[in-house]
Amino acid sequence: MLTPQVLVFETLDALYQTAAAYVMRTAEAAVQARDRFTFALSGGGTPGPLYELLAQPPYSTTLPWAKTHVFWGDERLVPADAPGSSYHQAWTTLLAHVPLPAGNIHRLKGELPPPAAAADYAQQLAALAEEGQAWPSFDLVLLGLGSDGHTASLFPAGTQPQYHTPTLAVTADYAGRPAGRVTLTPLVFNAARNLLFLATGAEKAAAIAATLDGPFDPARWPAQRLQPDPGRVTWLIDRPAAQQLHHQAQP
Repeated sequence: MLTPQVLVFETLDALYQTAAAYVMRTAEAAVQARDRFTFALSGGGTPGPLYELLAQPPYSTTLPWAKTHVFWGDERLVPADAPGSSYHQAWTTLLAHVPLPAGNIHRLKGELPPPAAAADYAQQLAALAEEGQAWPSFDLVLLGLGSDGHTASLFPAGTQPQYHTPTLAVTADYAGRPAGRVTLTPLVFNAARNLLFLATGAEKAAAIAATLDGPFDPARWPAQRLQPDPGRVTWLIDRPAAQQLHHQAQP
């Protein structure tokens, strides 16, 4: 893995404008190289402003939507129209407003029982995989970081979990909100060409510092397991989220 690039922004507007431009550059390069762009989205509040930017010109009219395939890094096991659904969030803020073919939206079916939802999503991954592979090498995976250190639905654990499948059903309790979820595992994340972390707010500062500057302890800080080889990892964070980092790079 290349050394992660960490960029710190003074304003949220600058952070999200940089993130949107990053998506555009990555999409264009992917289509030029492989004639498609595979993009795994994230849930939660942090990516919302990015989705809103991508839903507007120039991105809504110039990003290669016809050749874009959208997945999710994780999903709550709720119906597609539920407020807690990451699909629902992305649909209302982004996907309903751009010319993305319906067949290019690969939804994790949260209405299914946990094992069935995980198995169905693994089959969807396999259908878009490169020849000889069981899941695609995503061109871009969008990720966040919780104040407890979780990313996607990979949560801190007492011991280092072993991952043998591309998808996994989990039960997690974050910020007092228990939920069943299905997540992609490090097997998939570490096959990606680009991981883009977005993290904002002072409440994330300790987790970011531990993940990026602390000792290697992936059971406690799951994002440390995400080391794509030869992929690239980029962090876009605001000043409050960066306040405990030893080294802070400006964009």
